[in-house]
Amino acid sequence: MGGLRNKTPKPLSQLAGPDSISPEMPFPSKSPPLISPRVRNIFLLLTFCSIVFTLFTYCTFRRDPISSIARSLPLFSTQRRHLLFSIAASRDSWLRRSSYVRLWYSPDSSTRAVVFLDRGGGGGLDPDPDRDHTLPPVIVSQDVSRFPYTFPGGLRSAIRVARVVKETIDGGDNKDVRWFVFGDDDTVFFVDNLVTVLSKYDHRKWWYVGSNSEFYDQNVRYSFDMAFGGGGFAISASLGKVLARVLDSCLMRYAHMYGSDSRIFSCLAELGVALTHEPGFHQLVSEHYYYICVVSRVSSLFGKLSSSYFTCLVWFYLDKCSYFPWMLIDEQQRVSIFGKFSSITEIDIRGNLFGLLCAHPLAPLVSLHHLDAVDPFFPKTNRTESVARLIGAASLDSARILQQSVCYDPSNTVTVSVVWGYAIQVYEGNKLLPDLLTLQKTFSTWRRGSGVRSNYMFSTRDYKLHSVGNCHRGEAVKRLQRIRVLSRKLKLNVEQMNPPRRQCCDISSPYNTSMVINIRQCMPDELIAMNT
Repeated sequence: MGGLRNKTPKPLSQLAGPDSISPEMPFPSKSPPLISPRVRNIFLLLTFCSIVFTLFTYCTFRRDPISSIARSLPLFSTQRRHLLFSIAASRDSWLRRSSYVRLWYSPDSSTRAVVFLDRGGGGGLDPDPDRDHTLPPVIVSQDVSRFPYTFPGGLRSAIRVARVVKETIDGGDNKDVRWFVFGDDDTVFFVDNLVTVLSKYDHRKWWYVGSNSEFYDQNVRYSFDMAFGGGGFAISASLGKVLARVLDSCLMRYAHMYGSDSRIFSCLAELGVALTHEPGFHQLVSEHYYYICVVSRVSSLFGKLSSSYFTCLVWFYLDKCSYFPWMLIDEQQRVSIFGKFSSITEIDIRGNLFGLLCAHPLAPLVSLHHLDAVDPFFPKTNRTESVARLIGAASLDSARILQQSVCYDPSNTVTVSVVWGYAIQVYEGNKLLPDLLTLQKTFSTWRRGSGVRSNYMFSTRDYKLHSVGNCHRGEAVKRLQRIRVLSRKLKLNVEQMNPPRRQCCDISSPYNTSMVINIRQCMPDELIAMNT
């Protein structure tokens, strides 16, 4: 212990060793930091912002997952020029129905279309170089005599119309075409709405878009999954190119089918493609066979004919309007012929479409068909004028056309239904919304009789054309002379179309002779009812 206590310590230089720092050299200072405070602060700020953004996105997705998914869906910038319309017609029907096509075809706004006829002046293309440019160019269909057709009493023109799909896709200038749209010469398209609807779908994939019939019996007979050609249907460009390559082989296999749309549907089914249903396409009336037969005994003036013969005036209204004036047939032939035709007579609508148009689905109106078979849409107009008026309203706000809004005036107990661009109905009393959404049966069917029952794909309510009794009106309705409807232009996007929501409306009070209605988006928790 004592030795250790008396031991003198060595100098620092000796303890450090030969490689250590000398007493004269100062100690090294601290090295500078690897990250400057400025960079560190920026990094922390970015990290904080990233965490806040992640939490906000997560909370938004949990609160409204459907809307978030809808916002993430791609909206393809489809325009009019990306659609090519192919119209099937006959030379006879085109002379009568071209006025319908002129209403929606607008070459000034980049609408592209072509019309296929059964025959023409020769040369394949429209023989008139100075043709009417308010109508699409005309092409004569190719010969289809090599394809079989075995449907009893049907028309071979179904093959020609089906093959229009192939001729459209194979020929012509299809540059920038994303969608091929097919219809008849009496199909009226609302082009802007169709562009909006097709913008939901990726044209680079296989899409078959259309709608079935409004009539249950027709869907049972043909298919619930088939797009009826009269109402129009659309095929994406990628699918159309494949369909054009295989269509001829399908036409050989499906000789037993009646119409052109059945052949297209069957071929697409073989390709594994199903119909994407869009309720804005409207078939309304299917191709039908109906006849008027006046039977009378043949008088002795016919000499050689026995009394068993009948004179039968037969008027056949067939697909693409082919007419046969009259035939002289015996009783056995009459039974045979009418046995065939009565088996395919359709139950279709005629007359006033007011109730059907007032109860249009929330989907945009895309097409109307067979307008020659129904009354004009508006009073004191012919069919062409009435369609022109409807298209004129659509040109102002295409997405809103035929969209129904219902609003209430509790102070006067009045209910008002506004079908934009078409009609306004004022009811005294509290009319519940589900009752007003049910279609009024203002039309009739082609087949009549106590045993005839029409089955539709929609609910209907009776429409009393003539009310019996004294009509008492309240003061509010009695004074009313004019109704103004105000609304913002409706621009639909993917989120608004899937799923759609009906818009609300307000009645400005008080009103005397003039009522003002404002259509607007409904509040999140708002109910469309008189007393909520």
